[in-house]
Amino acid sequence: MPDSEFYHRDRPENAELPEDRPRGGGPEDPSRRHRSPWIWIIVLVVIVLVVAIVVPLI
Repeated sequence: MPDSEFYHRDRPENAELPEDRPRGGGPEDPSRRHRSPWIWIIVLVVIVLVVAIVVPLI
């Protein structure tokens, strides 16, 4: 018995399921469009502090 026949007998006639997450664009979330500059400022400060502490030790 070929696989197509084996699996076919348990399937309903319309075996297609609707997509639970349709593809395509939808309205964008405005809060995710641009990030706050504070995040980048904090990251930059942490990097500068790490460099300022590590460089004198070398």
